[in-house]
Amino acid sequence: MAGGVRVGFVGCGGMGTAHMKSLVKNPKAVLTAFCDVNLEKAEAAAKNYGSEDAQAFDSAEEMFKSTKLDAAYFCLPPFAHGAEMEAVKHGIPFFVEKPINLYLDQARRIARAVERKKLLTSVGYMNRYRRGVQMVREILKEDPPILVLGGWIGKSPSPTPSAPIVFWWVRKEKSGGQFHEQVTHTVDLARFLCGEVVEVQAFYAKGFNRDVTPGYNIEDAAVVNLKFAGGAIGNLWASCSSNGGGGGVSLKVYCLKTTALFTGWKHDLRILREGQEPTEVPGEDDIFAVEDEAFIDAVLNDDPSRILCPYSEGLKTLEVTLAANRSMETGRPVKIRHR
Repeated sequence: MAGGVRVGFVGCGGMGTAHMKSLVKNPKAVLTAFCDVNLEKAEAAAKNYGSEDAQAFDSAEEMFKSTKLDAAYFCLPPFAHGAEMEAVKHGIPFFVEKPINLYLDQARRIARAVERKKLLTSVGYMNRYRRGVQMVREILKEDPPILVLGGWIGKSPSPTPSAPIVFWWVRKEKSGGQFHEQVTHTVDLARFLCGEVVEVQAFYAKGFNRDVTPGYNIEDAAVVNLKFAGGAIGNLWASCSSNGGGGGVSLKVYCLKTTALFTGWKHDLRILREGQEPTEVPGEDDIFAVEDEAFIDAVLNDDPSRILCPYSEGLKTLEVTLAANRSMETGRPVKIRHR
């Protein structure tokens, strides 16, 4: 790939821009095509981050048909997926931001198409690439997990001039809710560290957030009980109604001899081990650059070994979060049988 990996973007919103800012610093990547339903956003992205010959589109089909690409990024809201099939059709390796979909049947069709073409893919569960996460994963091979606790606790989604609320995030039928769209990171990390989830039971609270933002209909909070195939149990939570503070992002893994405590968006790690001094491992600031470099190198060398979360893994995490939504709807536990 003389001149670098030619990259196209489908979705030029906040997450797309985060990856553009990372990739524009990577000498192995050349950003050449940008697509968004809002053409002005695509044009602005092409101007700010694109190569001299960068093009802007409002149709993914047209972008893949009209440009020569080596890789593609899909940075879309949960309800807006499906264009990944264009990358599959053209045999283009792709990176997709989490969660990979809102509709399980559509995600499974994409996964089957990817498998048939043996296409290189990556999903944006960036925490898998953190050094602290890798350390804990090795420890858990010898000292298996027993109890897992964690989640995301934040404030009510009230818009401000400096931080407007994205319209789709507060709509259940668009985002899938906070657990599906945001706590998916913690679900995936729990799977990566502790193995497959085989049963889910979820409960929710609604009606406490009032007049927060137009169209709001997601849960104010949720708790989700998990049963892992290896015997561990877990409880993950979501809250977008905790305005007094004291929340944030966390994951705690308890074993017989080890406790692993991850805190904050960076997942700073504190390891407590029986008979040893605590170990502190700070989280990486530039984790998007780490996962982007892994993907670009994988494409450049046609080597998927650096990819820690291919599409098939993202699908398994999707199955867990959608099972939690189903449990909220029915009031019953949901068993998961990964295909």
